[in-house]
Parts: sequence; C-alpha cells; structure tokens
Amino acid sequence: MGSALRQVNRNKKSIGVSFQHPSGVQLLHSLAKESDILVENYLPGSLAKYGLDYATLSKINPSLIYASITGYGQSGPYSNRAGYDVMVEAEFGLMHITGQREGPPVKVGVAITDLTTGLYTSNSVMAALIQRAKSEGNKGQHIDVALSDCQIASLSNIAMSCLVTGERDSGKWGTAHPSIVPYRGFSTADSTILLGGGNDRLFGVLCARLASALPPAPNDAEAGLPNPSAWPTDPRFSTNAARVRNREVLEPLIESVTRTKSTAEWLGLLDGSGMPYAAVNDVMDSVWHPHAQARNATTTVTHPSCGNMTLLNHPVKFSGTDPSIRSAPPTLGQHTEEVLGGVLGMGNGEVERLRHEGVVA
Repeated sequence: MGSALRQVNRNKKSIGVSFQHPSGVQLLHSLAKESDILVENYLPGSLAKYGLDYATLSKINPSLIYASITGYGQSGPYSNRAGYDVMVEAEFGLMHITGQREGPPVKVGVAITDLTTGLYTSNSVMAALIQRAKSEGNKGQHIDVALSDCQIASLSNIAMSCLVTGERDSGKWGTAHPSIVPYRGFSTADSTILLGGGNDRLFGVLCARLASALPPAPNDAEAGLPNPSAWPTDPRFSTNAARVRNREVLEPLIESVTRTKSTAEWLGLLDGSGMPYAAVNDVMDSVWHPHAQARNATTTVTHPSCGNMTLLNHPVKFSGTDPSIRSAPPTLGQHTEEVLGGVLGMGNGEVERLRHEGVVA
C-alpha cells in the first residue's frame, strides 16, 4: 500500500462498485439516497452519462451535499482541461514566487494546491451542512471547488499587494522576505538555520547573541572580525527600512558569524532569546522531532493485511473530542459487504451475486 494512499484514506471504508454497469449505478443511487455528502473529482459533465451528476442525484436525495473537485471548475474557458497540482502551481502564480532569487521557478515539495483545495472543500462542506440545517426542507446543494480558484486564494497578501499597487510581484525570495531583514536561512558550520529579526528590537537581540558567540578581541575592526554589537546603531542597519536597502551588506556579515558554529550550537545560544529561529530539518527528523512527538504527531494502527503501520495523526486538538485515527486505510473493496449490508440491508448472498457479475469488488 503506497504512502499517499495510506495518508488520505485513514478512517475510511472502501467498497468497489462499477458504475459502467447499470446495477452498479443503481447501487450508487441507493447509497446516495442514504448519504449526507458526496465528493467526486471527475471532469465537469463526465458523470452525467452514468446518472451520477448532481442534477440526477439531487432528485433522488434533495438533502445531498454534492462536492465536485476539479482542476479549473465547472465553468470558465479551462473547465474541460485536466488539472494537476503542479500545472496549477505554475499557471496561477505559486511557482513564480517559489525558489531561489536567481534560480528557476520550482514547485513546492508537497502537492500543496491539492492539500489546500481539500481543506477548502472540507470547510465548504461543513458550511453547507450548517446551511442545510437552517434551511426549509433540509435542502442540500452543489459545491464547485477548483484547484485554480483555491491556488489564487492562497496567494493571499502577495496577490493583494498586486491588486492594491497595480504592480507585479517581486518574484522568488528563497527563504528570505522581501520587506523584512534579516529574515531568512543562514549557513552554519554544518547546515542551515532560519533567523527572524522581524523588528528593530529583535534585531538587537540577534546581534547580542551573535556577538556573544565570537571570541573576544582587543579591536574587532583591527582583527578583521565582524562586530555585531555595533550593528543596531549602524545607520545602515538601525531600522528595518535601512536593513532592507542594505541587505546585500548585512546578510553576508551575519552569515560570516553563523558559519563559525554548528546549527546545534546556535540553537543552544538562541534558546530563551525570544526571537524566532529554527533549524532546517529533513522530513524524518521532523516527524520524530521531540516537540512533534509530544504533540502526538504520529500514531500506530493495525491493518488486517499489512500489520502495524505508523501514520500521521490528526493535527488539531479538541478539548471535548478525540479526533483519532480510528481505522487503518482500507484495501480496495475491503468493506463492500459491510457497507452494502449495513446501509442498504443487502445479504451476503446478494452481494456475492453482484461480485460474480462484476458489479462490485
């Protein structure tokens, strides 16, 4: 079972139904009649020929909330194009602002547009459930969710800056920030550390911690060493606006100091400083990070075929509810008998007949 399948199918039940078979369509109609929510991700109009579109199913179950996830939505000139995360990242701004300053555009390391679209979908479904409860007749509705729309929405303040100023964005900044300095990754003796001197006070704190790491010298300037203690009062660096103008001077000075110690040493020196800082960890170190484990970032469940498997846990903590991983991701058709029997009251013999006919798996 692949890692992507494991991650997105926890707490789900799987049935296999062929909707190219009329009996399979009838089964799905019966399930839709008993359901609150249906989520599909076919091209617009593709399910109409099977009688599985919203217009058909809403007649069978007027309370149904029907969510369609596509690349470009149910309308517009691109609506019939297949949409994939990386293509939408490219066409709708994200790739243009991601990567090193002088490097080529790059995609985000995970399918972030897919993930944000899923989050927008789940929030929208919850809103539709609330609206249904308030409406006369318990009326459902069709939710049209597009990767392209969600990608544009996630451009957030950068898109708003373009709309407010009428100017194009400033492109890629790597780990840096276009209007705050210092606020980026700096090389250490063995890896990289992120430092955020987000205002003048925090910049002073950073300078003090950097200075404390340097060996004493009678005269730093004569010794050829940087003098972080003097930076907060240096006119080139004394305000954030000045630091932004002089980032090409200041950032190499900071890095000349950060390179003198390992990341672990800097983490110790910055502990308790009150300023934002972070090591750059790989994925393995991230999931087993002491803080992540203290927050129950992972959990172990037992799968009937695959044995014990460790999964990412639900990230949100509730005071009165436990949103736990209750069941392992299923294999295809693992719960066909359970669902058809429990929801539709079908007996094992009837399910077996449908399986023999190729209607279910």
